Amino acid sequence: MDTDTATVADPDLPAPPYPYGYDPFDFRIHDDPYPFYAWMREHAPVYRNEQRDFWALSRHADVLDALRRPQRFSNRFGISLEPELWGPHAVNTSFFLAMDPPDHGTYRTLVSSAFTPRHVVAMEARVREITRDRLETLRGQRRFDFASDYAAALPNDVLCELLGIPEWDWDLVRADTDALNVREDMSDERGPTATAAALRMAQYFVDLVTDLRTHPGDDLTSRLVTAEVDGRRLSDSEIVGFLFVMVGAGNESTGKTIGNAWHLGHLHPDVQRQGLNGRADDWASESLRYDSASQMVARRLTEDTVVHGVELPAGARVAILPACANRDPRVFDDPERFDLDRDTSRMISFGHGPHHCLGAALAKLEIRVALEEIAALVSSYEVDLDRARRVHTPHQRGFAALPCEVTWR
Repeated sequence: MDTDTATVADPDLPAPPYPYGYDPFDFRIHDDPYPFYAWMREHAPVYRNEQRDFWALSRHADVLDALRRPQRFSNRFGISLEPELWGPHAVNTSFFLAMDPPDHGTYRTLVSSAFTPRHVVAMEARVREITRDRLETLRGQRRFDFASDYAAALPNDVLCELLGIPEWDWDLVRADTDALNVREDMSDERGPTATAAALRMAQYFVDLVTDLRTHPGDDLTSRLVTAEVDGRRLSDSEIVGFLFVMVGAGNESTGKTIGNAWHLGHLHPDVQRQGLNGRADDWASESLRYDSASQMVARRLTEDTVVHGVELPAGARVAILPACANRDPRVFDDPERFDLDRDTSRMISFGHGPHHCLGAALAKLEIRVALEEIAALVSSYEVDLDRARRVHTPHQRGFAALPCEVTWR
């Protein structure tokens, strides 16, 4: 990292686009963070939020460097700035996501074989079948909610089946996963809706694990029930922690990115036309770069560190912004333009280093298949932006509601 850039404290800085600054809990930032991201990258690549007590890294090189160095940018206090998820207890709620190597790798390996590229390729036929089942319920409807009726449902269905959750409970799990991230206001604490959803999910997962200990099946949770670490079986609480990680990470980012791609197709008619007529894969890839659902992850510094001439103390909370890095002009030409011909190989939407997203290959498959299958049936569409509703979470960007009107082929 170079050390020649001014910080946000510099009195000669140009005024930022939003006077309220960067706060991942602020609903106004959720509407469109990208103008402020651009300002941070150029003028305050080490940004300080005094009220929330964190620093933020926004440039591609800095984000990549932080993700590659878990020994300096540690996960042990969690990956979220939310008080109930941050601290030495984070392992209780985020499990192996709140671990550093080598512990992180030990637990990640227990499930990694289910997400290898080879295994994911073998899953494509089933993913298409599940996708078509969801689309069949929408056929003939000119108006439906793309976010809730389709985009959020597909990755949830795939993951629930992988985890051994009975089909009749898939929609129940998805409803509570959505509610888990509901924020009633801009505070950094979850409200009663999210708390109640977390308790329901915990009890459901406890019951599922209990049942699978007696009647194991051919699924990922059953594999965890019999798995051993250092010669001992995993406890119920550890497996429940795994399930929270799998369902939360697997559903949220993928479903919201599918919705974001659909929204971008509405905003850019040429993208919609080409995406619906054979370029769904490019549509999916550029959507991941241009408007990734995964906006921010948190880390804790283990040692005093200097970044761009700014001294960050050991113990500091650092927000790492991969969605901001994905529009860094140092890496991507004309990054504010949505370009189906772009090389997206350097995007950081799935992280990097030892914590690179375990389900990246599956997520890419699901996003591509979701767009390909609906493109085979729909010739054009419009989104009712007046009735669209965003989710409000510090980590994810996407839609809770995305009403649309389609023209079927």
